[in-house]
Amino acid sequence: MSIDWFPGHMVTARKDALEAMQKTDVVIEVLDARVPGSSLNPMVEAMRRENQRPALKVLNKEDLADSVRTDEWLHEYNARPATRAIALSAKQRGDVGRIVAECDALAPGRGTPDRPLRMLILGVPNVGKSTLLNQLLGRAIAKVGDEPAITKMVQRYELSPGKWIIDTPGMTWPGVAQEAALKLAATHSIGRNAYEDDSVAIEVAAYLLAHYPAQVRARYGALDGVRDGHALLVAIARLRSFVARGSTPDVNKAAGVFLHELRKGLLGRVTLETVAEVAARPVPTARDLLGPKAQPKSQKKSQPRTQTRSHARPATRQHKKRPKRL
Repeated sequence: MSIDWFPGHMVTARKDALEAMQKTDVVIEVLDARVPGSSLNPMVEAMRRENQRPALKVLNKEDLADSVRTDEWLHEYNARPATRAIALSAKQRGDVGRIVAECDALAPGRGTPDRPLRMLILGVPNVGKSTLLNQLLGRAIAKVGDEPAITKMVQRYELSPGKWIIDTPGMTWPGVAQEAALKLAATHSIGRNAYEDDSVAIEVAAYLLAHYPAQVRARYGALDGVRDGHALLVAIARLRSFVARGSTPDVNKAAGVFLHELRKGLLGRVTLETVAEVAARPVPTARDLLGPKAQPKSQKKSQPRTQTRSHARPATRQHKKRPKRL
């Protein structure tokens, strides 16, 4: 199975985000604490470094993630230059209040009407960015839903006098590594039409059996003889009486239920990757991510206009005089 999801509206969003980044002071990237490496958009990192903007990495949904691994990821991101990282749950307004304070520290001297603090918020789809924004604004201004790619356009909001935040559509990137795409599909950051539930569930189930076996047993029972992801889905189908044609276990239905329970935190607090696992993946180039056409309009060199109409008087045809007959 190959997962590739970069819808057409994200091409426009990429250009808009690049233009907006030139007019902001701090880039806030919202990550999913259960997949802190896979949800980090290398396209955003490439744009941020090109424009020399400091970053705040917000590991959202930390209440669903493995706290030990979250601390490891925070240490990793906080060790990077011009970067701060915090973990929180966007559903807790008290946690969200830390974001502005961190941005103030990243952009000292800004935050007044004369020198406003301009923040740009980005993230992969369905990472909780809209929920976080609503908490920051103290009102439901951004549409929230359990489907990726709800926000479709760039919008600017005033948090308080001297503090502005720009919201952008959720974006993936072209050529996502399959390990990352798998984790993004598992956490529902990729559209449903880009993958099959059973293919994703089998891989994730195998990972949980290897790293969180006690939590799997606590949810689904003893699971004697279950050694791989497919066997776990078969066991779930039998446990829940999911039957397909021919009286066989309905693995597809079990896969959907398994992914739903994973996303809702019913399997306990899990993180689907470590710092070392993500570090082993290939790193795409900036050209692969931004593309030759991703240059913002403000940076494009104006081409000299070619004169299509000449105002010079056209030359008149010279007629030779015929000799007179004698």
